[in-house]
Amino acid sequence: MTKNIEARHYDVILSPVVTEKATIASEHNKVLFKVAAKATKPQIKEAIEKLFDVKVKSVNTLVRKGKTKIFRGNLGSQSNTKRAIVTLEEGHRIDVTTGL
Repeated sequence: MTKNIEARHYDVILSPVVTEKATIASEHNKVLFKVAAKATKPQIKEAIEKLFDVKVKSVNTLVRKGKTKIFRGNLGSQSNTKRAIVTLEEGHRIDVTTGL
């Protein structure tokens, strides 16, 4: 049995987010991921279902604005990042600490 995973799924999901807030959300069957800036909710849902072999209930997205910093007199800024909060169906889990 081979999974139908395409390279575009790896382009949509960049990395899991491991923070205190993400850990608390995992108790409520939610997982946070950094995603591509142009990724849509249906693309994110399809990629998660194919990569992790789980059933996705809903996807919420947000764009986190980059911080502006001054370092040695030079003004710089971090780039904006898009994140997805993925809610899984009951009985499905993703453990982001173990990897794929």
